[in-house]
Amino acid sequence: MGIRKKTNKNPPVLSHEFVIQNHADIVSCVAMVFLLGLMFEVTSKFAVLFITVQYNVTISTNEAPEETAVNYFHHGIKDLATIFFYMLVAIIMHAIIQEYVLDKINRKKHFSKTKHSKFNESGQLSAFYLFSFGWGTSILLSENFLSNPVNLWEGYPHALMPFQMKFYFICQLGYWLHALPELYFQKTKKEDIPRQLVYVFLYLVHIAGAYILNLNRLGLVLLVLHYFIELLFHVSRLVYFSNENRQMGFTIWAVLFVLGRLLTLSLSVLTVGFGLSTAENQGFDLAAGNFNVLFVRITVLAAICLTQAFMMWKFINFQLRRWREHAQAQTLKKKQVPAKSKSKKDKGEGKRTAHLSINM
Repeated sequence: MGIRKKTNKNPPVLSHEFVIQNHADIVSCVAMVFLLGLMFEVTSKFAVLFITVQYNVTISTNEAPEETAVNYFHHGIKDLATIFFYMLVAIIMHAIIQEYVLDKINRKKHFSKTKHSKFNESGQLSAFYLFSFGWGTSILLSENFLSNPVNLWEGYPHALMPFQMKFYFICQLGYWLHALPELYFQKTKKEDIPRQLVYVFLYLVHIAGAYILNLNRLGLVLLVLHYFIELLFHVSRLVYFSNENRQMGFTIWAVLFVLGRLLTLSLSVLTVGFGLSTAENQGFDLAAGNFNVLFVRITVLAAICLTQAFMMWKFINFQLRRWREHAQAQTLKKKQVPAKSKSKKDKGEGKRTAHLSINM
């Protein structure tokens, strides 16, 4: 769980326990190799592929009195190297948050094993969602995507991206890829692995799909919306762990969750179903990054609709389970009150009987 403290018992080198205890240090050394590679001319060309954003395109604009050059980026196979490096960075940041924030709180609160695991999960995801939501919102505001929704499909294919948008998607893919080795590093229980694999797979498929199909504008809007709702849920869960009487956050999250699913479907149908179907650039052109054909549009909409239906199904089951637990708790309280009053009454009758028998 992050950068672990040294213990008196030293596991064998390169054993499973050794790797788990020291995985943050090992990953830091690997990342340092790429950074040191920038210092030497022989290795700098190789190291740059991992650290910097690739596929730069300079475009001259005549909007200002003088001609200016603007840098844009497109995607390609070299992005896999950059995603790998920032996956290593995500593992290191995960370990830092775990060791210096979450573990200290856990030691003070003395959570049970179940709460300990959920607290760590919500703590890590809250930090990530907060960072991603703030960063994504700043990109939306700077690119004016919110003020004019027509920009979501107008001018498709959006093969060229500003630096911030491309780097945002690189970091998103790197973070969700880092969640796979973290299942091993955190010794995740076998029964929890399928659940986590499902949502990691869904994130990777949707983010990579929006990135590769040049639907990055729609993907960014939907990610910011989704991350805000998820941030509210995990913050509410952290508050609940500190005080179980504070459950107002879950109620607000439940309302926003349903509204978020409806808004996601509406934006997706508006952009993919109506906007792209009436766009000027129709047809499949791999070189230009144009995937505006009926089959791709139907596939994208089907994937989004199925994912939203799956999330609603999980949400309904979650709410039903909470209501059942609440009803059971209320039933137990009602049973305990008469039992206590009856036991007090029995004790009083027993005392009177004993007093009569003594007098007799």
